Amino acid sequence: MLRLRACGGTAPASVPALVRARLARRASSAAYAEATVAAASSCSSVLEELAAERRGLAKVVLKKGKTQIFRDGSPMVYSGAVDRIIGRPPPKSGDVVLVADGTEKPIGWGLYNSVSMFCVRLMQLEEEARRDPTCALNMERLLKARISSAVDLRRSLGLPSADTNAYRLINSEGDRLSGLIVDIFADVAVIASSAAWVEKYRQEIQFLVSKVNGINHIKWRPSADILKEEGLDVMENGIVYLVSLVGQKTGFYADQRENRHFVSLLSKGQTVLDICCYSGGFALNASKAGADNVIGIDSSGSALDLANKNIIFNELNPGRISFIKGDATAFMKGAISKNELWDLVLQSASGMYRNLNALAMQVVQPGGLLMTCSCSGAMTQSGMFLKTIQGAASMAGRKITVLRQAGAACDHPIDPAYPEGQYLSNYLLRVV
Repeated sequence: MLRLRACGGTAPASVPALVRARLARRASSAAYAEATVAAASSCSSVLEELAAERRGLAKVVLKKGKTQIFRDGSPMVYSGAVDRIIGRPPPKSGDVVLVADGTEKPIGWGLYNSVSMFCVRLMQLEEEARRDPTCALNMERLLKARISSAVDLRRSLGLPSADTNAYRLINSEGDRLSGLIVDIFADVAVIASSAAWVEKYRQEIQFLVSKVNGINHIKWRPSADILKEEGLDVMENGIVYLVSLVGQKTGFYADQRENRHFVSLLSKGQTVLDICCYSGGFALNASKAGADNVIGIDSSGSALDLANKNIIFNELNPGRISFIKGDATAFMKGAISKNELWDLVLQSASGMYRNLNALAMQVVQPGGLLMTCSCSGAMTQSGMFLKTIQGAASMAGRKITVLRQAGAACDHPIDPAYPEGQYLSNYLLRVV
């Protein structure tokens, strides 16, 4: 029987050499861990040292118990998490500020907003600044590094390519530039701002984006001076689109690229109905892939003007694809009354999910397919969309099976520390 002391001390000579070695390693590891913790607690903050060189830098101190979520990477410091602000005069919107825990030790730095419920957008954590201080407290350098990283990521994903020149270059929190979105359409970059700091650094952002290979024009949105013209044509998955830069979002739903491509794989020889089709993205993919007949429905006349021009641009047979201006609910109720059915139905309405999906299921051939989408962050993050679809199936008296679940295309990265960035849900269903 081997007997060891309960704690501490040295193993007796009778202990085999292997056991003594293991004990020695454990003691060494424990000592190293204690030394590491002690060093971490005593080491000075890189951000504090750099801030000492910049007079007037304010410090936003978090409430007790509110620090960890931001240490874990959430970039949006809401006003309810803030205990006090140290600094005279107080910071102005767009100013660089330190964000500190309850002991006033910095955990990171970000950009302040005096009027938003999100009073700071964190840009860099203390640990990152310690590893690489070159961008610490320097928004110009950070912008250059983050935009360069975003460009490299898209290139690794094969964007742009010979058959796709419409994609998202910067996806706000997903590219660690909260409040900034940049979509690329051919040689035009559309920059969408939703944060005060973006407006403050407009000149720097425009300059850096203009340096991206192939970009010749910049459109800033929602700036008052945005040009109102249409006529920009882009390519995605080999299909040409006319895009309006004053349309919905930045002018084109680039987040649905992979879902549109998937529809093209299902459409040959099928009859297809595209509900709330906007400028025809899904419908055009279905038609080009060889669908027998495609109908797109939308209430926006300007969107359908683009859709009809897109038929011509892609040299599609107008006898096999058409777009109709009308209310989606009224159209489907009329189709149900006439017993009109389609093999593949695409539904991407943004509201009244249960009723619209119930109607859509009733115009799908038994055994046919329904692709339904939600761009509501609340529905996606709560997991309620699938439950709503199931409720719609019960309402319609149909049985559904989930064949595929998807979200936004891969050029729309999500930061897991900020799950609120996940908004798009896309389900492919078999309806019987």
